[in-house]
Amino acid sequence: MPDAAAVETTEAVETAEASESVETAEPVQTTEPVETIAPAAIPAAPATPTAPATPLTAHPAPASVARAPQEPWGRVEEDGTVSVREGDQWRVVGQYPDGTSAEALAYFERKYADLASEVTLLEARHRRGGASASDLRGALKAVRERVTGASAVGDLVALETRLGALDSALSEASAEEAQAHREAVDAAIAERTALVERIEALAARDPKSIQWKQTTAEVTSLFEQWQAHQAGGPRLPKNVGQQLWKRFRDARAVLDRHRREFYAGLDETHKAARDAKAALVDRAEALAPKGEDGIAAYRALLDQWKTAGRAGKKADDALWARFKAAGDALYGARADREHADAEASKEKIEAKKALLAEAVTVPKEKDTAKARALLTGIQRRWDDIGRIFPREAERGLDDELRKIEQGVKSREDADWKSNNPETKARQNDMTQQLHDAIAKLEEDLAAAVKTKDKSKIAKAEEALEARRTWLRALGG
Repeated sequence: MPDAAAVETTEAVETAEASESVETAEPVQTTEPVETIAPAAIPAAPATPTAPATPLTAHPAPASVARAPQEPWGRVEEDGTVSVREGDQWRVVGQYPDGTSAEALAYFERKYADLASEVTLLEARHRRGGASASDLRGALKAVRERVTGASAVGDLVALETRLGALDSALSEASAEEAQAHREAVDAAIAERTALVERIEALAARDPKSIQWKQTTAEVTSLFEQWQAHQAGGPRLPKNVGQQLWKRFRDARAVLDRHRREFYAGLDETHKAARDAKAALVDRAEALAPKGEDGIAAYRALLDQWKTAGRAGKKADDALWARFKAAGDALYGARADREHADAEASKEKIEAKKALLAEAVTVPKEKDTAKARALLTGIQRRWDDIGRIFPREAERGLDDELRKIEQGVKSREDADWKSNNPETKARQNDMTQQLHDAIAKLEEDLAAAVKTKDKSKIAKAEEALEARRTWLRALGG
């Protein structure tokens, strides 16, 4: 029967192999515990340095192991045939004829350690997250195929149990992932549909009412959003994605066609406006020899310019600069003339101011006829001086003289009213009538006093006072 040294050799080999297997994949937190075999159950083997075994996982040992901890997982026949225990049955996993029993068991135990490391790696990836449950289930299926009927010595049933538990957890996670994926796809469909509806709304507008610079920028933004959503969002069902893209592409094509048509028509419009404005510029420049006299014709050309339409910003700016320069020359000629007139009017202004100073004596003349004669003489000399510039100065001086004239006219109107024979005759007739009425009312008042009727007395006094007031107004 084997001694304790053989058991230590087997454990050391298995532990080293398990460590190598884990290093080839990624660091593993724990390893599967390998059950030690009593000295009486294992053949003797040469002693080698040993290292403490590292557990492959934190899962508890199967119940069968707990019930029979001394029963080995593998055995070697005299011909080198190696078998593994699966429950109460033994299954042949291979032969190792050229070595000792310990070497044979160690070889197949290393294969088990590799499988245990793969199971542990799957469990760790599931715990860490990051990998999709569907991908892990695919990897689990491949590992399960290698574990089932594996040519390895170890607790294969425990590996199957761990794979089953992991498969159940991954099934639940897959269902959650599928639900989340469906919700993400629905949201992505809604977002892309919104993009499609926005660009279709743009395409449905009247091309003549579209601001193409702004709309082109908006279409570019929508297309960039579509590309970003396609690159970073979930993949849509093929038929849905194709239908949405077809709608988006068709609307974009319609907008592109309308834009080309708009700018083609705009080029024609700009050309016609450019030709018309160029002709107006030539006509405006031809008015330069006329000087100030050409201003009226220039204003007529300006009215035509306003209705000629746009020729494009660059062409408009260049043509307008020429047209404005032609107008500035005409208005400059008028400004020069007005400046010369203003210089020539300085003496006239002083002369009219002197006449105003002389006209101050007109209102002081009590005789209206003499005041009129004095004013008429001043007005004749005023007219002989002539017009002065600027117009604002002339209006100010004319207003001062006009005030004096209005004062004289008011006096003349008053004299006419007071000395008019017809007016006087009417006043004398009215005065006589008032005297007669007053005499009659005085008799009525005396009669009322005799009757001592207060109402009649008051009424007669009121009527009498009214007539006397009218008489005083007429000067009677």
